[in-house]
Amino acid sequence: MDTYRTTLKTARQGLDLDLFPMRLWEKAKTLGIWNPADVDLRPDAEDWQHLDDEERDLILRLTAQFQGGEESVAYDLLPLLQVMAREERIEEEMFLTSYLWEEAKHVDAFSRFLTEVTQARGDLEHYFTPAYRQIFFDEQPRAMQRLLSDPSPEALAEASVVYQMITEGVLAETGYHAYYTVLDRVGIMPGMKALIHNIQRDESRHVAYGVFLLSRLVAEHGDALWSVIDAQMNRLVLVAIQHIGQSLAPYGEAIPFGLDVDEFVDFGTAQFNKRYQRIQKARTQSLEEVLYGRSAASEAPA
Repeated sequence: MDTYRTTLKTARQGLDLDLFPMRLWEKAKTLGIWNPADVDLRPDAEDWQHLDDEERDLILRLTAQFQGGEESVAYDLLPLLQVMAREERIEEEMFLTSYLWEEAKHVDAFSRFLTEVTQARGDLEHYFTPAYRQIFFDEQPRAMQRLLSDPSPEALAEASVVYQMITEGVLAETGYHAYYTVLDRVGIMPGMKALIHNIQRDESRHVAYGVFLLSRLVAEHGDALWSVIDAQMNRLVLVAIQHIGQSLAPYGEAIPFGLDVDEFVDFGTAQFNKRYQRIQKARTQSLEEVLYGRSAASEAPA
């Protein structure tokens, strides 16, 4: 029988507890322990009954898009975890195990809201915009599945951009902002607010890992790899911004809850720009500074 592995990193030198992914792992062990089933959605179901049809449609649209997106990222994450396992980056793999578990919880959370609050029946895919479909049905699965046969730095960079920078860093963050804007403005659905708070806290660690991973790749491979990241980010952010406009377009000028398309386009663009700048900073950093520094730490709350 061929020998696959002759030694283990932790047996030789132990875990490197100072690596940035290990700091994320420590947070995940504490902050990631929450159960969607513990959130009381009965007040939300009562509030749902008092909304008009357009208001219900907007909340259902937003929730359906989140549910589809969370299901998609849960399906698509495993190849990234496998790359880290093959590269024997045990600290990153450990964090990614919490990452996958958290994505599964997010699917559970939105599914509960759809079932217990909206009581939605039938196919909700008509809420998926053309730009949404491009990202979740094409760009993301193709980039992530590519890692199964091509774990090159270029493939890894393109996968991380679409998954962590665009899906989670722009689309999800803008969606959370939409939820908070609606629910705070009207003072409704405390259960959904509690779910979003926990989900967003999880996702902040996911995005922080993406900033770290892309920064590590830039520090390791230089400007040639940065050019791949730069092209992928600037190409896909345009699709993400298109999705925001396409999602609110059906309501015309009278968007429910007084929402403004420009506000959310500006918010999504700002989220993109701050992550772009953090990754770009790695061009002037050493690998050690990226591995042990705190350039991405502000993404993940203490």
